[in-house]
Amino acid sequence: MFKSSFAKYLTAFIIIILVSFLMLSSIVTSLVRSHVTADKEEKLKMSCSIISTHFVDKNITDIHQYIHTESASSILALIPIINMDYDFRVIITDEVGKVILSTINQNKVPEIYGDLGSIEVEGVFEEIEDQSGELFLVHKGDIGGLVSESSLTYGKKILINEQLHGYAFTVVSTEKEDRLIRVMRNTVINSSIWVMLAAVIAAYFITEKIVNPLRSMTRAAKRFGKGDFSERVPVVGRDEVAELARAFNNMADSLDSLEKMRNSFLANVSHDLRTPMTTISGFIDGINSGAIPPEQQSYYLGVISAEVHRLSRLVSQLLDISRLESGDRKFNYEDFDIAEVARLVIISFEQQLEEKELDVEFDAERDEMPVHADKDAVYQVIYNLCHNAIKFSNERGCFKIRITRTQEKTVRFSVYDDGQIISEDDAAHIFDRFYKSDKSRGLDKSGVGLGLYICKTIIDSHGGKIGLIVHDEGCEFWFELKEGSSTNKHR
Repeated sequence: MFKSSFAKYLTAFIIIILVSFLMLSSIVTSLVRSHVTADKEEKLKMSCSIISTHFVDKNITDIHQYIHTESASSILALIPIINMDYDFRVIITDEVGKVILSTINQNKVPEIYGDLGSIEVEGVFEEIEDQSGELFLVHKGDIGGLVSESSLTYGKKILINEQLHGYAFTVVSTEKEDRLIRVMRNTVINSSIWVMLAAVIAAYFITEKIVNPLRSMTRAAKRFGKGDFSERVPVVGRDEVAELARAFNNMADSLDSLEKMRNSFLANVSHDLRTPMTTISGFIDGINSGAIPPEQQSYYLGVISAEVHRLSRLVSQLLDISRLESGDRKFNYEDFDIAEVARLVIISFEQQLEEKELDVEFDAERDEMPVHADKDAVYQVIYNLCHNAIKFSNERGCFKIRITRTQEKTVRFSVYDDGQIISEDDAAHIFDRFYKSDKSRGLDKSGVGLGLYICKTIIDSHGGKIGLIVHDEGCEFWFELKEGSSTNKHR
C-alpha cells in the first residue's frame, strides 16, 4: 500500500495537515485563553492582595474574632466593584486552611463560619512571583470540591510579623473560556477533516496525473526490453511530466529507428561478408581444381585481390567505429594546411575522376588554409566525403571542393556533386549509424552505412560541425574546424 505514489502523497498530505492544524489550534487557543484570562488574573491578584493587606495593616492576629465582630460586607467592600463583571468569589481561611468566610453562589453574599470546608494549600497551590515581586498562590480546578472544576484561584498569605495567620483567596469561573476553547477545538477538528478529505481528492488527481504516464512508461520499457519499440506514452499538458513523456517517446523513436538500422546493417554486413567470401572461395577452388585455365588465373586473382581489399575496408570501418565510440582512438592535434590535404586526396582519386570524366573545381580562399586538428583523421573525413561525391556524381558531371574561412574563426570545407538528389527524410538521417547510403541515392551497392557516421563522429570529437545542403541539382557535404596558425610551408 505505502509503496505506491498515491499512498506516499496522501500520507504526506495528511501528516502536514494534521501537524499544521495541531499547531494552529495550540497557538490560537493559547492566544485566546491568554487574552481572555489576563484581565481576570489581574483582578484576582489585586483583590486578594487588597484583602491580605487590610488584615496586615490593622495588625489583626485573630482572623476568626475579627470577622465575627466586623461586618463581613465591609471586608468584601474593599474589593473593586469592577470584579462584579465576573463570576467572582472570595474565600478567607485561617492558618490551617479552614474556611472562615466564603461568598455564596458566586455573589458577594457572605457565609461566615459553619462547616464551610477547608483548603489544603500544600501540594495543591503553586507559588508564583509576579512582576512586582509579590508572591501568590495559584490553582486551576475545584480546590478540593469547594468550587466548580472550571475555576481559577489566586491566593495570598496573611503574614503579620512574618507569622502566618491565614489566607485570602479570590476565585473566578473559567467555564466561558473553557467552552470557547472547546468550540474552537471542535471547529479546528471539523475543518481538518474537511481539508483532509479535500487533500485525499487532490492527492488522487495529482498522483494519477503523474503516475499514469509513469505506468505507461513502465509498460513501454518492458516491451522495449523484449525488442518491441512500437509502444508510445500519451502526452497530456505542458508540465514536467508531459515533457518527460515527450522525451520518452523521442527515445522510443530513436530506439526504433536504431533497431531498424541495426537490422539493416546486420543484413548488409552479412551480405557484404558472404558475397566476397563466396567469390574468393569459388575462384580459389576453381584455380586449385584446374577448372580455371592458367591463362585466366591472373584475371581471377585480381578479382580475389579486389574482394580482399573490400573486406579489409569493411573491417577497418567496423574497427574505427568501435575505437571512436569507446574513446580508444586518441587524436594528435596540430596545425596543418587542409587545402594541401584536400589536394592529396584529389590526386588519389585521379583515376576515378578520369573514368567519369568529371569537371573538377578546386576553390581555396587562400593558398594556405591552416586548421587545428588531427591530420590523419581529417584526411579520412575528406577521403570519405570525396569518395561518396565521386561515386554518386553523374557521368561528365561536376565535382567541386571549396575551402573558406568563417566569421567564427573556423575553416569551412565543402564537397559538391551533381548526382541524385537526397530527399528531406533521408537527409535527416544521412549521418546516422548503420544508415545505408543506397536507400537515399540508389547507387551504393557496397556501403554498409558507416562512412558518413565515422565522419560525423570525428568532426564532433574535434568540436566542429558537419552537415548537408541539398541543392536543386546536387548535394553539398560540408564541415567546419577550428582555424589554426599558419604553417608557412606546404606539407
